[in-house]
Amino acid sequence: MLLLRTLASPINPADINQIQGVYPSKPPFTSLLGTSVPSAVAGNEACFEVQSIGSSIKSVAKGDWVIMRSTGFGTWRTHALAEEKDILRVEKGGLTEIQAATVGVNPTTAWRMLVDFENLEGGRDWFIQNGANSGVGRAAIQLGREWGLKSINIIRDRKTPEETESMKKELLDLGATKVITESELQSRSTVSEIKEWTSGKNLKLGLNCVGGPVTLALVKTLSPGGHLVTYGAMSKQPLSLPTGLLIFKDLKFSGFWVSRWSDANSAEKEKTVESILQMTREGRFKDIPVQEMRWEWATEGERLVEAVGGGLEGFRSGKGVLVFGDT
Repeated sequence: MLLLRTLASPINPADINQIQGVYPSKPPFTSLLGTSVPSAVAGNEACFEVQSIGSSIKSVAKGDWVIMRSTGFGTWRTHALAEEKDILRVEKGGLTEIQAATVGVNPTTAWRMLVDFENLEGGRDWFIQNGANSGVGRAAIQLGREWGLKSINIIRDRKTPEETESMKKELLDLGATKVITESELQSRSTVSEIKEWTSGKNLKLGLNCVGGPVTLALVKTLSPGGHLVTYGAMSKQPLSLPTGLLIFKDLKFSGFWVSRWSDANSAEKEKTVESILQMTREGRFKDIPVQEMRWEWATEGERLVEAVGGGLEGFRSGKGVLVFGDT
């Protein structure tokens, strides 16, 4: 066994959904947490520091950084016991705790969706995505830039035109090819522009984390034989599809759940994580904007509850991350 101290742990929407009881997987419940009834620890990814190890542990040493191989471990805690088979060692040189803590879900999701569903050719092919300002969206933009893939990125309309343009510029600076709003996507002129940008045949992949009518508008822009991959449903609205898109455009529809993929592909996850972290060390992959919530011994429980409760709020300035100090 290993004794771990938590350094940083993000607050992802899936974590909130898990607490709400609407997520497909649930963390293990135990009677070892000092509660009157069996309880569970929330949180699905984090960076830990190894505090001590058993005599049989060979892959890590005291002071090393590790992350979890799979989700569902329960990361919102100051310390944890883990087995060697549960962890991935992270070479911490050139990284921050937050960079290591946030690599296992969002960047990994973006990487696998761009690689596993369609054979996209750099310099020619395009992908389109909604939720472009999300952690997955920002990761996909940067990976696409590195691999020569062109991207059309859809964001929600902000409260003012100035705020919308500021967000567009931020994503363009990150490597996006085009950035449009949800309202622009649903205009005929923009649809015509998309056909011109992509030559009407090279928009092969769509990434969806929203659902509802906005996603239907995205689907209609895909080239014949295109593929929509859904990894989220933030609008909580179903996706209704005209049968003509299936019959005459021969579109394909798939889902991706990084938790299930990680459980089935442990070795490939390790390679993916290390590739992303190496890009981060080299300055080719930038952090997501974050809102840090310090967790110290003196931190009141109400403040932590407030930080977690903000995990599903719209137009946040950054992803919530619990950063552990004197614990």
